[in-house]
Amino acid sequence: MTESQSYEDVVKDKTETHFAQFEDERKGLIGKVQHALHLNPALVPLIILVTAIGLFGMILGQRFFSPGTLTLILQQVQIVGVLAAAQTLVILTAGIDLSVGAIAVLCTVIMGQFTFRYGVPAELSLLIGLAFGGGIGAISGFLVSRVKIPPFIVTLGMWQIVLASTYLFSRNETLRSSDLRADAPALLFLGNKIQIGGANFTFGVILMILIFVALAYALRATAWGRHVYAVGDDPEAAQLAGVNVHKTLMSVYIMAGLICAVAAWVMIGRFSSVSPSASTGVIGNIQSITAVVIGGISLFGGRGSIFGAFFGALIVGVFEMGLRMAGADPQWTFLLIGMLIIGAVALDQWIRKVSS
Repeated sequence: MTESQSYEDVVKDKTETHFAQFEDERKGLIGKVQHALHLNPALVPLIILVTAIGLFGMILGQRFFSPGTLTLILQQVQIVGVLAAAQTLVILTAGIDLSVGAIAVLCTVIMGQFTFRYGVPAELSLLIGLAFGGGIGAISGFLVSRVKIPPFIVTLGMWQIVLASTYLFSRNETLRSSDLRADAPALLFLGNKIQIGGANFTFGVILMILIFVALAYALRATAWGRHVYAVGDDPEAAQLAGVNVHKTLMSVYIMAGLICAVAAWVMIGRFSSVSPSASTGVIGNIQSITAVVIGGISLFGGRGSIFGAFFGALIVGVFEMGLRMAGADPQWTFLLIGMLIIGAVALDQWIRKVSS
């Protein structure tokens, strides 16, 4: 220690030196990988997706790489993909929505019944269905942001309410494909196909991709997107920084409800029917959360890429299609997806250590 240096300066220099050495040790190969995954949360599901496609391609050969197979995977995940987009917005705010599938089924019933029972033009029925979806989302958002009820409880209760409303309003009536094609072709529009590069894509698939692209831009390049991440990371700090937490949460839940209504339109086009007992009501909730978790979206909120949810939905579709084509027992799909879910959460915990 020189005469010009105080004891505090020496301690500070030594502390900074030790901290720098610690940082250098931490930035080994594993540390660099961990940091890269922290900065690019969609990278892990993308790697898993490419690996799964490669493995099934090696096992099944050209059959799996045919345009028909790959577009069929997209068609199978289009409903879950749209629901996963809605689920992602809620989870980014450190919430969870257990009602997305039920809202979608209710909106299909509203679109169908308003057309056939009340004679409303199909195009107007679609708008009414969208309004109902957004309205349900607004109720959930108000209960979460203003009444301060946990999102899990709000959406669990909303799931039951929406499920019961679906059966009561529909009178347990199913609208068949022949009825829809004759009197309401607009409801089936997203089930129509277009050929691109030798592959057939439904308009529902194209709309799903457009939704993800639009949300990716909104979350990354707009103030609203930054507010969503800020609220999910630390709502109190976001409030102190000038973010209107109530307004942000309301917008997220309303947007999620609207997207669920869009999923209803996709569902009608996919199944060519409207049924209150559609399995999407229950399975859609589980699969949308599955896609989001596998896609690297943190259940703690504030971290993740919307494209990760898209990759997560595709991973589920690839495993289901690949194992089916290989003649494997369907239970293997659930086993592998379950392992991926646990592995994704464990990996998220490991990646989160970078910011701690």
